[in-house]
Amino acid sequence: MSETPTAEGFADYKRLEQIVNPQSEIVHFPADEPLPLDCGVSLAPLSIAYQTYGTLNEDKSNLVLICHALTGDQHVANLHPVTGKPGWWETMVGPDKPIDTNRYFVLCPNVIGGCMGSTGPSSINPATGRPYGPDFPVITVRDMVRAQARLLDHLGLPVVLSVLGGSMGGMQVLEWAATYKDRVFSAVPIACSARHSSQNIAFHEVGRQAVMADPDWCEGRYLEQGKSPRKGLAVARMAAHITYMSEDALHNKFGRNLQDRDKVTFGFDADFQVESYLRHQGLSFVDRFDANSYLYITRAMDYFDLAADHGGVLANAFQGTRTRFCLVSFTSDWLFPTEESREIVHALNAVAANVSFVELKTDNGHDSFLLHEPELFDTIRGFLSAAALKRGIAGTEGWLP
Repeated sequence: MSETPTAEGFADYKRLEQIVNPQSEIVHFPADEPLPLDCGVSLAPLSIAYQTYGTLNEDKSNLVLICHALTGDQHVANLHPVTGKPGWWETMVGPDKPIDTNRYFVLCPNVIGGCMGSTGPSSINPATGRPYGPDFPVITVRDMVRAQARLLDHLGLPVVLSVLGGSMGGMQVLEWAATYKDRVFSAVPIACSARHSSQNIAFHEVGRQAVMADPDWCEGRYLEQGKSPRKGLAVARMAAHITYMSEDALHNKFGRNLQDRDKVTFGFDADFQVESYLRHQGLSFVDRFDANSYLYITRAMDYFDLAADHGGVLANAFQGTRTRFCLVSFTSDWLFPTEESREIVHALNAVAANVSFVELKTDNGHDSFLLHEPELFDTIRGFLSAAALKRGIAGTEGWLP
């Protein structure tokens, strides 16, 4: 494990320290335990940050693994140490909630390449004593999952009752089910696909170009120069956030309502509420996320193609699986539309997997999995209860709704 550098030469070091050292459990793997990556190199030393909720039962059979989305992190159901806001899935995880921490032991790791304690481009490169920046190796979703499996091995957790996640988290769920079939009893991929579409790659490229066009990006070495590409990252977040909502959601929330004024200004201030909202989203995002991490993680999503990794046939990824699946999509999600979930269902059907599928009607778009959606809550609660009962976890007889 490398030592923390001094603040000398880092005008933005205090912010870096806050991001890299959050209030989480962190496992450090030394240099002699490298993690092989798909790009052909190994990453070492390696740190993985994670949060847990609930209590692990005696036979370690009640573990629920949660995989976070692109701009998420390990802080699922606790106050975020940087923003002070509730966890990103506090509607879903907690006592008496669909993922009930009175019943399940919930674990969520921060992905490698991230910026909340797991090794990423803002971490210190032991070869130089300075942040990796653009020298960090390009990672994939499979690399993220490989690191998570390393973490569970270290914690002595051989089998997962269920692995759940939405968007990029759903991609990780699919990778878990394909790569570690014997370790996953059940899986819930939500609002995701088996490969990133050309449209989604295009949106990501716009965001990356916005970051890299910011003069304060400094070819990726902004931390060494005490700078931060805040404007570029904010624009990237604004563009991405539009894709997370549906047209109906934007219209219902904002319409063409003006922001704190009676008439337009005939200028380029935020005349409309939707403009003000997006600017707020962008500015608040840069306080908790590293710009280089945004580049690396969006690239990992772009490279995700589960069929290509299995001879071009998606069903091959699940051949021989005994995992129980529940796939969820949303009618208004145009970022990961329902037909992409159906493609996964067809592949699972082709190998006679145990799979259920639900398309939920909502106007909330892709972000529906993060919002108050009672039908989603009922689906997750029922599926997890049935999985626990099927696995024979003690005391689960009365868990089914």
